[in-house]
Amino acid sequence: MMACAIVMALLLTPGSDKPGDQGADARSQINAILDDWHAQAAKADEAAYFRHMAADGVFLGTDATERWTRDEFRKWAHPYFAKGKAWSFKPRDRHLTVAPGGQVAWFDEMLDTPNLGLARGSGVLVRDGDHWRIAQYNLSVPIPNERFADVKKVLDAAAKAPKKEGEKP
Repeated sequence: MMACAIVMALLLTPGSDKPGDQGADARSQINAILDDWHAQAAKADEAAYFRHMAADGVFLGTDATERWTRDEFRKWAHPYFAKGKAWSFKPRDRHLTVAPGGQVAWFDEMLDTPNLGLARGSGVLVRDGDHWRIAQYNLSVPIPNERFADVKKVLDAAAKAPKKEGEKP
């Protein structure tokens, strides 16, 4: 009887990789949320897109100046959504982990994008009642190691350039 109780406890432990467990259910929910989040951007549904982000969520863009709270990001992105054309990220190769306790998860994914080419998204989700919300999303562009010296020259030049009025440091 005790062995049965232990096996059942292991099967129901959030974050476990055993089939049929709560961790698998959470991963399924999170994958659906991330897929829908990307789909809502492609459809330019601003309300649905930002509903997936936590109230205190943060979006980190590819530029060093791009660290936005959810509300700052929404204000920046609003003109794109209003025109009916935001952005299109097609995720692939997603890796997702749900922490023990089932309240926090983190992921990374490769993205096919028309504007950036190959990109990477990574982030953290938190459980908010019955829903998962994106607490942080970090968009980056992977640079092949053999090309990084060239990219570093561009980054160094940009760091030395005078800032435009109103530009974040």
